[in-house]
Amino acid sequence: VLFRSRPNDADKQVDIVVRYPESDRSVGQLDDIRIQTEAGLVPMGNFVSRTAAPLTTKVSRIDGRRVMHVKSDIAPGVLADDKVREIRAWIEKAGINPAVTVRFKGEDKEQKAAASFLSRAFLAALFLIAVILLAQFNSFYSTLLILSAVIMSTIGVFLGLLATGQAFGIVMGGIGVIALAGIIVNNNIILIDTYDRLKDKVPTVREALIRTGAQRLRPVVLTAMTAVLGLLPLMFQVNLDIPARHVSVGAPSTQWWTQIATAIVFGLTFATVLTLIVTPAALMWKANLGTWSRRLRNRGEVAAAIERNPATEVVVDVAKQEIRFGGQSVKASIREAARDALVNGRWDAIGELLDGAAAVKAKAAGLPYLAA
Repeated sequence: VLFRSRPNDADKQVDIVVRYPESDRSVGQLDDIRIQTEAGLVPMGNFVSRTAAPLTTKVSRIDGRRVMHVKSDIAPGVLADDKVREIRAWIEKAGINPAVTVRFKGEDKEQKAAASFLSRAFLAALFLIAVILLAQFNSFYSTLLILSAVIMSTIGVFLGLLATGQAFGIVMGGIGVIALAGIIVNNNIILIDTYDRLKDKVPTVREALIRTGAQRLRPVVLTAMTAVLGLLPLMFQVNLDIPARHVSVGAPSTQWWTQIATAIVFGLTFATVLTLIVTPAALMWKANLGTWSRRLRNRGEVAAAIERNPATEVVVDVAKQEIRFGGQSVKASIREAARDALVNGRWDAIGELLDGAAAVKAKAAGLPYLAA
């Protein structure tokens, strides 16, 4: 550009440019440019070598360190997380200078931030649920048993995603797991609350559990079925336009909610089935464990009482699994056999050892006697 000038018929200034002929407008023409030296004009190509290189228009620095950004999209159907792992594996084997630091941002960074937030939210939700349950049931065992449904529902979520061929999305999949945690505990709450009310009204724990299952099976199953059926259209991406009387599949409005619906459907179904099996079994196991511990305590106490007073009459209540003592004596053979049965914890054998005469004798003396 030599100078700028404004012609009489123009409102703005224009550049006055001197250009080579079109045939000479090439990169190779640079070699013919002559430069003044001590030996005279010398073509620049005699002492300059040209090499093609990328043009650097801007140098970025963060905290004084030069930074270069490498950006790329992924092919359709390829997961960003899989591609990131592939690139990380390649970087480890590529022999890059140790002074070069590689950091992944974009979707990988957002995924890690979402995973961190949702994990904290999940733990906070479980803590609040545990506090409420502990205040209501006043039992750590019942609280842990109710929260075990969350573990079963999470397993169901992963099995459902595996069955449908979907990848676990941190955002929508994580929200589905958290929402499911608040839904699935209701089944255990209903079962355990009913059991706690019935166990004091019926003779045995087994009967209380049977009645609990009979009374609460229908509400638990119907509640789960209504939730599952309501989410099936979202799971299968079915969009129903009632005014237009049109049904579409795979509409954009349903694709966003597919994974959360899949998580809740499979997690709720899987956990509900297991809850109806695991919860009664766990309650029965707790009752059996309590009975076993009481037997261990009673063995030593009763055997010691017999040793202190060999003439003590042993009166056994098989139904309540209790042993009481009176002032009347019984046969030595009965006393010895009862002591051996006590050591082995065989309450049925103890009941068989006491004959009718001993029971009648205890009753006549006004003492507790054998309850059939």
